[in-house]
Amino acid sequence: MKQADRQMVMVGFLQAQNCSNYPASWRHPGTADDFMTLEYYQRIARILEEGKFHLAFFDDRLAMPDRYGDSFVEAVRNGVRVVKMDLVPALTAMGLATRRLGLGATYSTTYYEPFHVARVFATLDLMLGGRAAWNVVTSLNNSEAANFGQREVLAHDLRYERAEEFMEVVLGHWDAWRDDALVMDRQSGVFADPAKVSRLDHRGQWFRSRGPFTVPRSAQGRPVLIQAGQSGRGQNFAARWADLVFVIYANLEVARQGYRGFKDAVAAAGRNPAEIALAPAIYVITGETQSIAEDKAAMIDNLAKPIDTLALLSEVLNFDFATKELDDPFTAEELAAISGLQAIRDRVVQLSGKANPTVRDFATFSGRGRLREFPLFVGTGAQVADQLEEWFSAPACDGFVLAATHMPGAYEDFVRLVAPELRRRGLFHNDYTGNTLR
Repeated sequence: MKQADRQMVMVGFLQAQNCSNYPASWRHPGTADDFMTLEYYQRIARILEEGKFHLAFFDDRLAMPDRYGDSFVEAVRNGVRVVKMDLVPALTAMGLATRRLGLGATYSTTYYEPFHVARVFATLDLMLGGRAAWNVVTSLNNSEAANFGQREVLAHDLRYERAEEFMEVVLGHWDAWRDDALVMDRQSGVFADPAKVSRLDHRGQWFRSRGPFTVPRSAQGRPVLIQAGQSGRGQNFAARWADLVFVIYANLEVARQGYRGFKDAVAAAGRNPAEIALAPAIYVITGETQSIAEDKAAMIDNLAKPIDTLALLSEVLNFDFATKELDDPFTAEELAAISGLQAIRDRVVQLSGKANPTVRDFATFSGRGRLREFPLFVGTGAQVADQLEEWFSAPACDGFVLAATHMPGAYEDFVRLVAPELRRRGLFHNDYTGNTLR
């Protein structure tokens, strides 16, 4: 693909919870409060499809953020991402309201069984006409482990070892039916050709799964795979399995280097780098004038509270930040023991320039729970398009994962002001070009 022919992949970043990824979003006066209804998710889906987003996918955790102070009280009191509903019913509702928008959900390789996950997503893919995606995660903290009868989460690299075998089993089941296995010949009485259905008979270190799988293939063959691995081990996993890779980059230069490194990792895994899309998470705040956009950004930033950051850092790093004072440095042993999302730890060390950053450094340089967690683009539609084009052309990405500062207004503003400008420049498609997500 020539550089001039490249077009952005655009993804909506969703949560089936009381707020968006930005925990203060529920405090925004323009945020809809019917987040426990079918209509809420269908409205968002229609907005994203109107804007020709390729995909909407749901992030998820299997526990509320209760690692800070070993208590859920402050997280619940302040609404820090504490309502977390099952994703598949929400996706199904969104699928009923749309025809072309891809729809993805997060499911854990640590607490589910491969056959179950394979069947859930294969069925969803059929019901959506080939529009389903699975965001593969390994889960990351002890609260999730406790909800599934475990004392603590598996060690970081061990979770990925389990996930590698998990993927082999899931894809093995998805390949059990050939595309032409169904015959459906009533006259002869032949429903399907048994020679075109296979039994997996997997016996490995972590899993035993026999088959045959019970769900034929969809219009796109199998669901699209999303992965967010950004640590060394996680990046290798993503390079091997993912179709779309979701990342967090602090700035353009970090993104440019990360993009090049990831594409090299994909090539080293024996895959074509041009066929794997990499998209960083971003926030966009746009308005009819720069002044309007800047006023919006100031108001939204002021909605955040310190507890948002501390609760989410404790959750994602699987470390109780209440056990340290604000300016206490982390010891080398404490940093090594972090078993959660190690990419955040590595980002803080890199950006702070400290081998032993403090709690304050983690709050500042992770940006967790604040607008600075992801790159923030503020301005008119044309100004935001300028910034997105700079990243895309660097190249530092293949598209973007748009997180919402409030729901559904952040998506409405992007669709109304930014997307048309990107289309005018030939950077974003005018309409869907295929019938499936793939």
